Amino acid sequence: MKKDIVIPEVKGVYIAVVNEYNDIYKTQDWNAYIINDNDIDLDMVLIVTGGYSKDKQTSVFRKKLDKLPKKSYAKIELMQEELFALNNTFKVTYFAGNTMYDKTYLFRQNTINLKALQEVPLMQARGVLVK
Repeated sequence: MKKDIVIPEVKGVYIAVVNEYNDIYKTQDWNAYIINDNDIDLDMVLIVTGGYSKDKQTSVFRKKLDKLPKKSYAKIELMQEELFALNNTFKVTYFAGNTMYDKTYLFRQNTINLKALQEVPLMQARGVLVK
């Protein structure tokens, strides 16, 4: 029965941690985003995030988006810099059409930093990207 379940490969959906200016608090913040670079809307997007290391673990954060339109992005959460010393996971599950997709994105410890910034698809911003 398990062998009959096929979960297709995720393509065109990324997680980015972007360093951007916060106009309200006048600070540089790190925000995590989900990006849909596909030509189809994503429905019922569930995101579960957490951080861990050998001796530390964060609490689990969950976010649900009813719809993530094609060629768009949405903010997931504000990330504190103390979390970058941990491995940070983003488990993403969604429907595209009638098909369910699932993928875990991993930012390894100390990989989120200003030196690792690159252009982020669809956003007019630079960040650390995991495909």
